[in-house]
Amino acid sequence: RYNLSGSLEETAGINRTHQSFPSDNDHDAYRNKSLSLNLSHFLRDDLEVGLTAMKNMGKTELDNSFGRWDPDSMTVSGQQLYSDFDISSVGSFIDAQLSERWNSRLELGHSENREKTRDKLSTDNYSFNTYRDSLNWQNNLTLNGQNSLILGADAYEDRVRSSTVFDQDSRWNRAVFIQHRFNGDYFSTELGLRHDDNQQFGSNNTWSASLTVPLNPDNDVLLSYSEGFRAPTFNDLYYPQYGNPALKPEHSKSYEVQWRSQLSESSRLETSLYRTDIRDAIVADADFIQQNIGAARIIGFESALQQEWFGWQSSLGVAITDPRDRDTGHTLSRRARRTLNLDLDRQFDRVGVGASWQAVSSSFNDDGNTQPIAGYGLLGVRGNWQASAEVRLDLKVDNLLDKSFTRALYSYDGSYYGYREESRSVQLAVTWTPTL
Repeated sequence: RYNLSGSLEETAGINRTHQSFPSDNDHDAYRNKSLSLNLSHFLRDDLEVGLTAMKNMGKTELDNSFGRWDPDSMTVSGQQLYSDFDISSVGSFIDAQLSERWNSRLELGHSENREKTRDKLSTDNYSFNTYRDSLNWQNNLTLNGQNSLILGADAYEDRVRSSTVFDQDSRWNRAVFIQHRFNGDYFSTELGLRHDDNQQFGSNNTWSASLTVPLNPDNDVLLSYSEGFRAPTFNDLYYPQYGNPALKPEHSKSYEVQWRSQLSESSRLETSLYRTDIRDAIVADADFIQQNIGAARIIGFESALQQEWFGWQSSLGVAITDPRDRDTGHTLSRRARRTLNLDLDRQFDRVGVGASWQAVSSSFNDDGNTQPIAGYGLLGVRGNWQASAEVRLDLKVDNLLDKSFTRALYSYDGSYYGYREESRSVQLAVTWTPTL
C-alpha cells in the first residue's frame, strides 16, 4: 500500500497590523509547498513494515510592531521581516503479530524544523533550527477475554542550532509505560503508569485511570483521572524574542465525568464535566513571551450532539469553561469562556453541500484582564463535486458575512491594537487521485 500527495498553498495575504511602523503597512504573503509519502507492505500475514516521509517548505512575511533597536543611533526603526521555513520528517515501523496474544510495534523517526528570518531593510538575520530523533516500542498483550496489557518504552533526543549560542543545546527524554485494561459485563477499567526521565528537568511519574459503567445498551457513564507532565520545548525556551530559558516544566491533574448516550438511531449525545489543575502552566503573555503561571485551574462543560435530519448530517458542539489563574483570580489570557460550533452537511450523489457557524465569546489578551478581546461569530459555506473517479473539486467560502474580528492584541507606541484576521475568502481545491 502506498499514498503520495502534494499540495501548494499561496496567498498575497493581508496587512495584519493597524497602527505600526510604516514598513508594516503592506500585505503579509504566505507560501507553502508540501509533499508526503506513506508506504507499507506485509512481508507475511503477521509481519508489516512501513515508511513515512513529509516535507513542507515555504515563506512567511511578518509584521513586527516592536521594531529594531539600533545601538548606534539609539533609536527604534521598522523592519520588513520574512521567514523561510523547511519542516521535514521521516519515519519507519515494523509491526509483528508474535503470537495470538502478543502484538509488537517498533517505530523510529527523525524530524527537522529549520527557520531563517531576514530583514529586507537591514542586514539583520537569524536562524533557529531544531532536530529530534525518536523511538517508540509498544506491546499489546491479550491476557484473556477480559484483560489486556499495553507496555512499552519511548525515547527522543532534541537538538537546537541557532544564531544564538545556548548553554544547553541538546537533551534527551526516556520513558517507560504500562496500562492495564479490563472489559467486563458490568464495568470496564483502565489503569496506567508512565515514568519519564528528562535530561534537563529530571524524572516524573504520571498516572491515569478510568471507569466506564454501561447503564443500559444506549447509555454509558465514564469517570476518569489523569496526570500530565510537559517539558518546555526548545521553541518555548529559546525562540528569538519570544522564548524564555527560565521556564519550568508543566504538571497537571485532570478529573472528568462523561455521559455518552445513543438517543436514537439517528442521534448521539456526549456530555462531560471536567476540572484540570495545572502547576507552572506554560502560557504566552501579552507580548507573546512564554511564561509560567504558578497555579492555574480550568473547570469546563462540553456537550456534542450528532443528528441526522432527512439526509442532512448535523453536529452541534457547546463548550463553557472557566480558565483561571488561582494566584490572582484572573481569567487566563486568550481563552474564550464560551464557544459554540454548528455544522450541517448533505451529500447528493456526487455533489455535497455544507455550512458551519462558530460563535466565540470575549476574552482577555493579558493575565491582568485589562485588555479585552471582543467575541465574534463566523459563517462559512462549502461544496464539493466528484467530477470523475479521479477528480474532485471543493469550493469553500470562509467568513461569508465579512466580519471583522481579532484573536489577539499587539503593542505599538504604548497602546494595544488587534491583529487583523482574514475577511471573506474563497478557496477552490482540485484533488486528482490517479488510478495506477
